[in-house]
Amino acid sequence: MSREIGLVSCVKTKQNQPAPPKALYTSSYFEKMRAYAEQYHDEWWILSAKHGLLAPDGPPIEPYDETLSGAPVARKREWAEQVAEQLAEQGLLSEDVTLVIHAGQDYYGELLGYIEDSDVTVEIPTEGLAIGETQAWYNDWL
Repeated sequence: MSREIGLVSCVKTKQNQPAPPKALYTSSYFEKMRAYAEQYHDEWWILSAKHGLLAPDGPPIEPYDETLSGAPVARKREWAEQVAEQLAEQGLLSEDVTLVIHAGQDYYGELLGYIEDSDVTVEIPTEGLAIGETQAWYNDWL
């Protein structure tokens, strides 16, 4: 049976105390991506610039100030390799899985190279859209 897994990127705006991953990020953009993932996907995970792959209901994590936006390519590659390993550990790189990425180029650009040899299918519904267009896309679907 095929599973559709949403991968939602972290955002800069966070609570100022530890919280479960799905509650840590507080921007309206994250809320839209989360709502979409919860409504349309079988399950979803968070792509954290600091922690890699996070389960939404995982243990509380401390707020952090780290992003892949503008990060050096070497840092993005290191992060992408870590996330690819975490996806494999969770059994999310198999042929019965479709990963739907809700993130910007900084988060999926290098990652795609690490997972392209797996049997997983990847979709990026907002690829190529500017941030305003992306938010409008989520508004249209919610």
